[in-house]
Amino acid sequence: MYNVSVPIPDEVLFDAHLSKRKSEVYVRQAAALFYYTKLGISLGYCADIADMNKTDFIKLLSENGISIFEFENEDELSEDIANA
Repeated sequence: MYNVSVPIPDEVLFDAHLSKRKSEVYVRQAAALFYYTKLGISLGYCADIADMNKTDFIKLLSENGISIFEFENEDELSEDIANA
């Protein structure tokens, strides 16, 4: 496991009304969202990065307007729905 340290000025935490713990949670979630959306890292690994279970990570994705479903076009979506 590799750990990354991100210095965040105390003033930022004060201005944002964040505790150090809450700030850590946000940084982990932001990193996980980046790895998932930009690098295509798996849902499971990204849930681990965010320190969440898969269900909660899927909810986090949804809250950020990110779908776990990818369709190239409407026909692909229709086909998937028909096969459900």
